[in-house]
Amino acid sequence: MVDLERLPIGIIGASGYGGVQLVRLLTEHPLVEIAYLAGDSSAGKPFASLYPHLAHQVNLNIDAIDLEAIASRSKVVFLSLPNGLASQMAPALVEKGCKVLDLSADYRFTSLETYTTWYKKERTDTELAATAVYGLPELYREPIQQAQLVGCPGCYPTASLLALAPLFKQGLILPETAIIDAKSGTSGGGRQGKTHLLLAEADNSLGAYSVAAHRHTPEIEQICTELAGQEIRVQFTPHLIPMVRGILATVYGTLRDPGLVREDLITIYSAFYRSSPFVKVLPSGFYPQTKWASGTNLCYIGIEVDPHTERIIVMSVIDNLMKGQAGQAVQCLNLMMGWEETLGLPQLAFYP
Repeated sequence: MVDLERLPIGIIGASGYGGVQLVRLLTEHPLVEIAYLAGDSSAGKPFASLYPHLAHQVNLNIDAIDLEAIASRSKVVFLSLPNGLASQMAPALVEKGCKVLDLSADYRFTSLETYTTWYKKERTDTELAATAVYGLPELYREPIQQAQLVGCPGCYPTASLLALAPLFKQGLILPETAIIDAKSGTSGGGRQGKTHLLLAEADNSLGAYSVAAHRHTPEIEQICTELAGQEIRVQFTPHLIPMVRGILATVYGTLRDPGLVREDLITIYSAFYRSSPFVKVLPSGFYPQTKWASGTNLCYIGIEVDPHTERIIVMSVIDNLMKGQAGQAVQCLNLMMGWEETLGLPQLAFYP
């Protein structure tokens, strides 16, 4: 039975990596109670049968996806689903008065034409999609506070945009020179069986994928365009690296003012993120490592300037399952409910 003093939460898509991170975080959140876990292929199973390590904390079954039942028992619903499914469920949930946080790509785009082009899925929820807020708190804190529907960013865009935002917002680089070289752990591919994620395939190997064609490219470009006030195109290349969790995005751009030095840029970044508790700009000469952010909702940013090429190099690391997925969604929940932004979110890494 849900404690009436706590906010009842529903999670649809509870069995995946994003779902289990949400369960873990919300179980320890002081102001919420998980009221409904829903899924498709796992419906009817105890959650503990999928994740026995949480059996001592979570005594719930995964129920079938029944939007009427979910809405009647939940004030807020997280959608942790494959792309294309959230847009079939969010309209009914919002109509029934639920706040909705979508972890897929369905509500990240201001243009559904762009979404359809990249995700090959037609949409009929144009009116609702127009109300969605992009769930990157460091850039959209106030709109998120007023939102009924939030489209939480992907892990690559989160790491990349936190590195790029000050550069485009303040016009520090030549816009056509932005390059993102990013590397992600295998958990970014989800829990389904995929050949390229098998230990025998991924271990002792590093390779690029979706070169010049990754679906997160237009998402990054959309926000950069808004920040810069002009159309932006970026070169984005993702890589799969043989570790479970973490993303390192290394961003390059040619400085408009080649007289800027590293300490200048660190000062600019520190000022830009002065009200962002989860972004840590590192001191001069320090470069972030993915392990520092593991298990936390933190983003570490390191900055270097190469006077030889007149380029800035920004290194951004996050845990792809936390700041890149479930942790960021909980951060948005806190803002939507008027709570302290850091509530229930870890800030100490699993280390070493």
